[in-house]
Amino acid sequence: MIEDRRGNIDYDESGQGPTIVLVPGSCSTGAAWRPVISQWQNRFRCVTTSLLGYGGTAERRTLVDTDIRHEAEILELVIRRAACPVHLVGHSFGGLGALAVALRNRVPLLSLAILEAPAPEILRQMEEYAQYRSFREMTDIYFSLFQAGDRNAIQQMIDFYGGAGTFAGWPQRVRDYAIETTATNILDWASGYGFRPTRPSLTKIDIPALVLWGENSHPAVQRTNQLLAQCTRASAVTIGGAAHFMISTHPEEVARTLEQHASVAAQPRPRPSAWRRHFADARG
Repeated sequence: MIEDRRGNIDYDESGQGPTIVLVPGSCSTGAAWRPVISQWQNRFRCVTTSLLGYGGTAERRTLVDTDIRHEAEILELVIRRAACPVHLVGHSFGGLGALAVALRNRVPLLSLAILEAPAPEILRQMEEYAQYRSFREMTDIYFSLFQAGDRNAIQQMIDFYGGAGTFAGWPQRVRDYAIETTATNILDWASGYGFRPTRPSLTKIDIPALVLWGENSHPAVQRTNQLLAQCTRASAVTIGGAAHFMISTHPEEVARTLEQHASVAAQPRPRPSAWRRHFADARG
C-alpha cells in the first residue's frame, strides 16, 4: 500500500525479473491479473494496483472533476514506487489510464500495452459515428437505469463488453462487487468521455506499444482499439476466441503476447537525466 496525503493507493508486487506494472479495469482490483501472472512463473517482477475507488485505492475524483489526470497521477506514484523503468500494461479503463500516463511522459516507461481501452472519443474524432453511437446508446441506458434505482444497471455495460449473459454467468461475489462499485464506474465513464487525446498527440508516444482486442469483442470496442493502434503506431494483436474479459478467460494467450512484447522492448533507450529526476521526485 502507498500512503499518500490524498488517500491510499493499492500496491503489491511479486516475482523477479523485468518490472511490469499491471493495471486492472473498472469494478476490479489488482487481483484480476493473477491468472496472467501465474503463467509467467516468476519471470517478471509484477506490480499490481487498483484504480481510483476500487480495492484499497481512495477515490480522488468528484462529480464535477473526473479528469483522467487523477487516474494518471496514482499510476505515476505506483511506477515511482517501483523505482525503475517499467513495462506498463492496462486492461479496459486501466488501459485508458495507462495511455494517459504515456502521454504525460512524467515517468520512465520501457513499453506500453493496452488491452481494449474504452476510448470512444477516438471514434468521434475519426468520424466513425455509428460505432461511437454504440457506446453512447449503451451508457445512456446504463446511466438511466442506475438513476432509476435499478440495482443491476451495470449488467448493461458488462454484457456490452462480454456478450449477452456475461454478467449473469459471473460468480455471485464478482457480481456483488460490480454492483457495489457501479457509482465509481460511472465516474470512470465520465473520465473516459472527457479524455480526448488528439491524433498528433498519440503519434508522439515514442516507446514500443501494443494494443490487444478480442476476436469476439463488440465491433465498436474492436474498432476503437484498431484506431488507437494506428494512431500510436502500435503493434496490434487479436486474441482469438476472446472478448473483453480476456485476462481471466484467455490468460495463457494474453501472458504469452505480453511477454513477447516485453522481450522486443527489452533494450531500453537510456534517458538517465530524466530517470534520475523521476526517481528523485519519488524519494521526495
